[in-house]
Amino acid sequence: MRSRLRRGLICAAMIAVEALAGGCDYARMTNDEAVDRYEMEFPPMPQDLVPLGEGVHPLPTEPGAIENPLGAGREVLAAGKQAYDFYCRQCHGQGGDGRGTVGQSFAPLPTDLRSGYVQKQPDGQIFERVGKGYKRHPPLAYTVSIKDRWAVVSYIRSMKNPE
Repeated sequence: MRSRLRRGLICAAMIAVEALAGGCDYARMTNDEAVDRYEMEFPPMPQDLVPLGEGVHPLPTEPGAIENPLGAGREVLAAGKQAYDFYCRQCHGQGGDGRGTVGQSFAPLPTDLRSGYVQKQPDGQIFERVGKGYKRHPPLAYTVSIKDRWAVVSYIRSMKNPE
């Protein structure tokens, strides 16, 4: 008698669960107005619209042939230091030695930006490597603006190797 009652309760519970689950239509979202909104065409763009995004464009020539358009004035170096402190210092360190807080966990350490290897590279090559990435260095073109990248290049140029 007990096993019959148990089987009956199990069957009733299964039927109830199936009836409840079968009545749910939550995954289809057929009555959601958002479906209709996405089916509409986009309105035409205004003629006087100015795009604000810079994107990543291929360089018109070899990276080494491109000169830094900002130069190395005081304002540029100050902007470069500010951008370096925000984007680069955690890995490359306060003085560019590759011993930043985050950089110490990498093997090998990040590049010493004061080294002859970096300082001998043309401005355009450093700019491209910051933007597109190089080896383990991540691409930062979508993170760091073009102006800030050039300012960082100027700031890297101002770093002196104590050797």
